[in-house]
Amino acid sequence: MVKDEQHPPHKPFVIGIVAGEVSGDSLGADFMQQMNNLRDDIVWVGVGGAKMQAQGLHSIFPLARLAVMGLVEVLSQLSDLLKARRELLSAFQTAHIDWFVGIDAPDFNLRVAKKLKPKGVFCVQYVSPSIWAWRESRIHGIKAATDLVLCLFPFELTVYERHNHPAVCVGHPLLRTLNQDLVDTPTNHLRSELVWQNDGLQQFFVERFDEVSQLICVMPGSRRGEITAILPLMLEGIQKLLLVDPKLCFIIPTVDQNHQYIVQDVIDQRSEQLRAAIVVVYDQSQPTFSQQAMAASDIVMLASGTATLEAMLLERPMVVIYQLNQLTYQIAKRLVKVPYVALPNILAAKAIVPELIQEQANGENICRTVTKLLQPRAYAEQLQALIDTKRTLQQQSNHEPANSVIMQWFAQDSQKQQRDGY
Repeated sequence: MVKDEQHPPHKPFVIGIVAGEVSGDSLGADFMQQMNNLRDDIVWVGVGGAKMQAQGLHSIFPLARLAVMGLVEVLSQLSDLLKARRELLSAFQTAHIDWFVGIDAPDFNLRVAKKLKPKGVFCVQYVSPSIWAWRESRIHGIKAATDLVLCLFPFELTVYERHNHPAVCVGHPLLRTLNQDLVDTPTNHLRSELVWQNDGLQQFFVERFDEVSQLICVMPGSRRGEITAILPLMLEGIQKLLLVDPKLCFIIPTVDQNHQYIVQDVIDQRSEQLRAAIVVVYDQSQPTFSQQAMAASDIVMLASGTATLEAMLLERPMVVIYQLNQLTYQIAKRLVKVPYVALPNILAAKAIVPELIQEQANGENICRTVTKLLQPRAYAEQLQALIDTKRTLQQQSNHEPANSVIMQWFAQDSQKQQRDGY
């Protein structure tokens, strides 16, 4: 076959993409799907899980190799992480990638991007490092490594604007994935569905369903360290709440069966009255079971984290309880610039949900704060504040990741051509 010199073969568009943990796999798959809908000639190479592979990714090695958390764990795996970076860079060079998209995992992805950007690769960091909260000086490294940062929250943009670096708020994926039916369906109906779909809940509620005064969802965190630190404080508060209202009931949804056993073991050491008022449930058949449990409850008592955003989007009033190791807390207190730990408060820039942190997180304060929130006026005030904050977040998070990247890429390419005199 004779080559057509006037019309050389079409070169596919090659994108390097790396997700450093399971949560990033969902973000990556969503971004890939958006890009695949826009053009059909993309070759994907990098690291990702099953969802990204389903969108066409050739994963160089398993995602689990990068999913290392904690200082000690990172140090013990450092040599392999360095080797993984070399393998990635070699694969990207062989594939002649046009873009690099690093999803979360900034310690790994920004180091990869810093090697690629000087070679002309367009580099994107999807999920901003928390420079809005602490160590703003990291912005200089981010600017050196990236052409664009995709932020999940609007408050993150301020620091990028201050340092004149391109950034766009694309919104948290929960804004797109959370089931709207959980918001629109009446709470009692959701509660009935939840109970009759789960054997453990059926057994718990069989004789008391109509006698429950209020149902409170309790979420002490997903890590074992959080559970052992925060759950006992919550149980102290629950014990006092039952003295105020013996008809209160509490549901604790867990992320897996192992966490269910850990939580149940802590509860089993408590009084008979407390054990009888709490049900600990894991439902393997329902991937969004914790969201269903929150939506079916009157209020949520929870640790700080993404669950506070879920509760806000579900329009469930909440009390946030958190406790760190004292030394860790004192260090964080000096480094972190924001006055709140709960995302609804950070988004609203004021305390719309109560936060009981460190010494304030005790049984007496938990009981007093929850009792106050269950009063109609306080409940209605927080609910309205959550709805207002949610609406503002939705309005400020209206950029699609793929379109945002393409627009910045075109703008940067146009600026380059102008500089080169085209």
